[in-house]
Amino acid sequence: MKKVICVLAMLAGTFTMYAQTKFHDIEFNEATGPVKCIKSSVMGQQQTINFTQDGKMQSDAMSDIVYDADGYIQSASMDMRGQKMPMKYKWENGKVVAQILSMMGQEMEIKFTYNDKGARATQEMDMGGQAMSTPFTDYKYDERGNWISRKMSMMGQEMEQTRTIEYYE
Repeated sequence: MKKVICVLAMLAGTFTMYAQTKFHDIEFNEATGPVKCIKSSVMGQQQTINFTQDGKMQSDAMSDIVYDADGYIQSASMDMRGQKMPMKYKWENGKVVAQILSMMGQEMEIKFTYNDKGARATQEMDMGGQAMSTPFTDYKYDERGNWISRKMSMMGQEMEQTRTIEYYE
């Protein structure tokens, strides 16, 4: 009986350590499940983001990533033409609800809302006193429930964003 209790205690400890090191970068990228890679394209721009099996993002686009104790990204930097642009994030219910960008000494907040399937519905920001809203519509999903195509309207121009998702088996 003592051996059974010891084995259970060791397993519980292992799963607790796994839970503490789990990252939420997949949710950060609007996906769920054992995602290995997301390849996206919008307006001819290609982006590939790889993930470790514990959900940590492997991307050259972001650096200086800081996580909270629960594995949620709190801040990072993005390289914009040789300049580091610091970013901060606000989370609610497992979703990023705001991103704060620091550009040329000014902070710009981008707010996000989500639809009933958990995909982004809108992105809103204030561009120098002018509110700009980007709706996301016409979603198509893969067999695992992650979006693979959506349309967005930005400054009167409609664009389609597509992505291919590879999963760990």
